[in-house]
Amino acid sequence: MPFPLPRLSLQNFASELAPLSPEPLSQATTDSLYSYYQELARWNEKLNLIGPGTAGEILARHFGESLAALPLLPPEARVGLDLGSGAGFPGLVIAAARPELEMTLVEARERKWAFLLAASRRASLSCRCLNARVRIPLPSGLPESLDVITSRALRLDPETWAALARRLGAGGRILLWVGENDPDLPTELVACGGVKLAGSDRRRILVLRAA
Repeated sequence: MPFPLPRLSLQNFASELAPLSPEPLSQATTDSLYSYYQELARWNEKLNLIGPGTAGEILARHFGESLAALPLLPPEARVGLDLGSGAGFPGLVIAAARPELEMTLVEARERKWAFLLAASRRASLSCRCLNARVRIPLPSGLPESLDVITSRALRLDPETWAALARRLGAGGRILLWVGENDPDLPTELVACGGVKLAGSDRRRILVLRAA
């Protein structure tokens, strides 16, 4: 069932969010993230975007784990793709923290895609939201050349990952939110780093590059 999220003022939101970020957040970024949070809270009352299991720790578990990716993003990255965006993590968070990064968010479920559209508008984010399923052949609308790909919850087969890897530009990276076991990946991708996520011995962000 849909579950209400904690009601937070902008001041409380900002003070709780700041220590979760690996870098200082500008006022514009904080304002965008708060607008996104407000829209998320509104939609969560009718659509199960965040379940009761993590609703009470939404800032640490969802916003914080998305912000943890910021130091892993290539500094020169200008085109990004978030796969299986769902409730907007990490795609909308990264779009707010990196306004120079042109993000495309992909979500197969129409109602969640509609939420992403509404949330990006309310937060004044310029990211694109695509209602599509990621598989072979790759859906139309994906950027042909990418600097960064993120995915927090979507499982893809090696063939699909191989096709996405071929769109990575020089220095491009794929960031995957995973558990203790690596996903099944093609030979076109190799691990090149990562970070453990706060509050967990298993959850981490795995960084991949083209072989």
